[in-house]
Amino acid sequence: MTTPLARKRPVTVRMFAQRFSSTPRGARLARRLALHQLHQWGVPYGAELSDSAALIVAEMAANAVLHGRVPGRDCELALLYSPGLLLRIDVSDTRGERRPERGVAAGPLDEGGRGLLLVGALASRWEVLDRVPVGKTVRAELDLRRV
Repeated sequence: MTTPLARKRPVTVRMFAQRFSSTPRGARLARRLALHQLHQWGVPYGAELSDSAALIVAEMAANAVLHGRVPGRDCELALLYSPGLLLRIDVSDTRGERRPERGVAAGPLDEGGRGLLLVGALASRWEVLDRVPVGKTVRAELDLRRV
């Protein structure tokens, strides 16, 4: 007799992590690496998921190098992908005391301050986590079951 658990397909979770320099060039590299890795996992360039992930990584990596930079310390990109279930994007830096604030609106003439609104619009959820031993991780998750 086959149990209900035995009939389910196994879930394959794919993980990727890479450090990048705390510079604008490093942030661009993080975006390119994310797109390349998703393509390797079967999410083609130009697909809706790929485009959303690119925007999220670009914004979070830019914030990490702009607001979380500590000279001589790298940032880190981590992806966790469960096809058909979830894409998790983590960007970590070493400035734990500088945390993004949810719901802080930029003024109409401000040049910045809208990036996390974009992340919030594209992701199913996002949060800021403490990073051990030092720093913080900004995590965005895309629930692929509702797409």
